[in-house]
Parts: sequence; C-alpha cells; structure tokens
Amino acid sequence: MGTLRWAALDLTINKVEDGGSRIDERNSILDSRSSILDSRSFPPGPKGHWLFGNLAEFRRDMLGFYGRCSRDYGDMVSFRLGHKRHVLVSHPRLIEEVLVTQNQKFGKHYALQFLRPVLGNGLLTSEGKFWLRQRRRMQPSFHRQRIEGYAPIVVTHAQRMLNQWRDGQVRDIHQDMMRLALAVAAGALLNVDLDRDCQEVGGLLDLIMKDFSYRHESAFPVPFWLPTPWNRRVKKAIRRLEDIIGGIIQQRRENDTEKGDLLSTLIQARDEENLDGMSDRQLRDEVMTLFLAGHETTANALAWTWYLLAQHPEAEDKMVAEIEAVLQGRLPTAADLPKLRFTESVFLESMRLFPPAYAFGREVLQECLLGGYRLPAGTTVLMSQWVMHRDGRYFDQADQFVPERWLTGLAQRLPKFVYIPFGGGPRGCIGNTFAMMEGVLVLAALAPHVHFRLMPDLPVEPWPSVTLRPKHGIRATLHRREGGRETRVPV
Repeated sequence: MGTLRWAALDLTINKVEDGGSRIDERNSILDSRSSILDSRSFPPGPKGHWLFGNLAEFRRDMLGFYGRCSRDYGDMVSFRLGHKRHVLVSHPRLIEEVLVTQNQKFGKHYALQFLRPVLGNGLLTSEGKFWLRQRRRMQPSFHRQRIEGYAPIVVTHAQRMLNQWRDGQVRDIHQDMMRLALAVAAGALLNVDLDRDCQEVGGLLDLIMKDFSYRHESAFPVPFWLPTPWNRRVKKAIRRLEDIIGGIIQQRRENDTEKGDLLSTLIQARDEENLDGMSDRQLRDEVMTLFLAGHETTANALAWTWYLLAQHPEAEDKMVAEIEAVLQGRLPTAADLPKLRFTESVFLESMRLFPPAYAFGREVLQECLLGGYRLPAGTTVLMSQWVMHRDGRYFDQADQFVPERWLTGLAQRLPKFVYIPFGGGPRGCIGNTFAMMEGVLVLAALAPHVHFRLMPDLPVEPWPSVTLRPKHGIRATLHRREGGRETRVPV
C-alpha cells in the first residue's frame, strides 16, 4: 500500500494540475497580515440572531454552512452558536498552527464531553500528560506489522457477508458496512464473534450517535444527569454496551492468555516510566473508544465508496480489472496492498469527498495569536475536512470523483494539513493504518463479485453526526457478477 507522505509548502497553492508537474503559487493574504495584530478579537463572519447566533442555519445544513462561511469570508471566519464563539480556519498553515506549532494552547473540542458517558477517559477524550502517557503506551499495538496480521480477519468477514448476499436483493449498503466493520472490530480488537449480538450493538451505537447530534446542535442541551426519559434510555444503552464489552474484558483478565488481538496487547501494555498496566476502568475506556471509533469511521468510508462507485461505473470497472489482475481469482492478503494502487486511490478519493471525520475542533486554553487575530481563551477553533478536501486551490475538479488524481504524486505535492481524513498533528488517528488496510481489502474482496445500483427514488443525504453518515442509509439493488464481469440491468 502506498504511504501518504506530505510535503509542507510555505505558500498557498492556487492550482494543482493532476498532469503533475506544475504548482502555481500565490501570496497568501495571511502573509500580508502576519506582522499586523488586528484590533478586533475575531475575524469577520455571518451575522446571526441576537440570542442564538447562527445556530438555526448551522442546524439546518451544517456542511453547507461551513462551505458558505469559507467561500464568503475566507480562511478565517467567526460565528456564534448560542453563547459560544467559533472560528473556522481553512488554510493549511493555520491548521498546522493549531495542531502542531501552538498545540499546547489548545484543548479538545467541548462537544466531546457529550461522549464521555460512553468513552470515559479514552484516547479521544483525554488530555495533557495523561493522554500522552496513554498514547505512548498504546502505540506499539498499532505498528504496521501487527496491523497487517489482522488482514485475514477482514477478508474472512467480507467473505462471510458475500456468502449471505443474493442477486437482486435490495440492500442498505450503510447498514451492511456497519455490520461488517463491527464484526472486523470485534475480531481484531477482542477476538470474539459478535454476529449474534451485532444487530443489538449496532442499535445501541445508533442511539448514542443520535444523542451526540442532539446535544451538539442544541443551544441549551439537557444535562445528562437529569433523569429525563431520553437520558434514561441513553444510559441504559451505555450500560448494555458496558455489559457486553466489560464481560469480554473480564474473561480475558481471568484467563490471562495471549490471543493475538489488540485487547491482549492493551492488557500487556506498560507505562514507560513506572511499568504499570492499565486499570480495569481505563482498559474499558480505551476498548470502548477503539471499538466505537474503529468501526464507525471505516464503515462510513466504505459505504460512501460504494455509493460513489455506483455512480461512476468506469472507475468501478477500472478498479475491478486491477483487482482481478493482481489476485487471479484468489482472496486478497496484506501482501497485495502495494499492488492495488488504483483501489487505494478509490478509497482515498472517497474519503476526500465524504470524509468520515468531516470537522474537528480545539478549545483555546490561553489567549493566542492566530492569523493576525488575538483569540481569547474559551474560543472554539474549527477545522473542516469537508471544506479543505473540496477546496479548488488544492484540487482540480474539486467536487468531482477522480480517483486517478492520487496516481500522479498529488499526495506528495499537497501542502501538509490539506488532505486530513485522519486528522493531524500529535493527536492524529492512531488507527489510520488499520483503516486504510481494511478499506482496500474489503473492496478487493467484494468488488469482483458484486455491483450495486442505487434506488433512484431514495435520495442519499449526508448527515454530520459524530461521523459523516448517510441520513437515511444508502439503498441499492445488489447484482452478482458473472464470469468476473458485472451483470447490469438496463436503466
């Protein structure tokens, strides 16, 4: 598999040509203001309601709101959601300032507190020295060689799903990919088969996602400790998840045997300084975080990939031809990944147009200078993959599905922090290697055998929850391929 290596540039790219050799540079507006401190604390932005700010349009169309803000106001935009002031930054150098150069002045986004009841103090929600100690403790579990050892789990579960599919069925691709990614996560992380509990676990996670969206988009979210019917329902779902995951952890603690999965490595992980292992509670928090984040993001990325391929049969044909040429009728392995360059490009392009993590944020902990503005403590700084990945300054035909763009060295030419499906900086996704491997292997295992046709009367709408989900699923008719070629139904 090709490794993504980014070349940092100091100037803003005006245009990237996929033909490959030319990058036109222009002076950024940031340069002209780099030594000037603006007299205002915040950059300009859309005016909103005196009490609720821009919350109404944010809730109505979050992704469109981000896009309009960037288009109308530039690389730094200020707006208010309820009482909370936000600044959206859409320039790679500004993002690098937040994530790397001045990262000590920023904390995690305030909305992550809504996930604490389920994720506890895991990698996604923890901060400071504690987070750094946990990250270092867990990093060996995600070395490439160990991750590639989980490839057979991915392929086995993909084959199991393929054997359950029938020609002519109407499927919800999103639900199928959720079920597949859940099974892979359970096998690789916990070494268990969750087929029996898959539907229940999926329903519990759906409820938790809806709870996050409700709280994130509310001006005055109801405190989680209030015994409302909704809060009681969410707490019941969390307890049930804890029963399932906690029971597996407890059994493993008691058996104390090496299973070759991530849970075993986490149990054996030791602190660099005092050689202590994780407490039961911390182990629970980290497993819940990896289990939720690990299956949710990959499932969404795969669902959006099938959605795009269904609309671009020429790209699908090219991908299938590559897979067939490499595999020659056998199942894919980790060793095949470097040869599946176009298949990888399809997955990369899908995550460009529909990034599972569509936006993320940081809280200003102490006053800082960013882009010529002094941002006071308490300001929320947002960075949006949805905006950056569709920016015409960096991507030719930015709104089009063009997997070939990744075959021309684009990844090396792009400035750092332009293409960031896994975040960036010290807190970039710890499981990015696993996600890339899983995505390409699933495509390689399934695409030579099936083709999807979208249901024309059921529109697909992106829904920015914790991750970017299709709001009403992705309904499509499944068609088996015959003799290595697809069976197409006339329009």
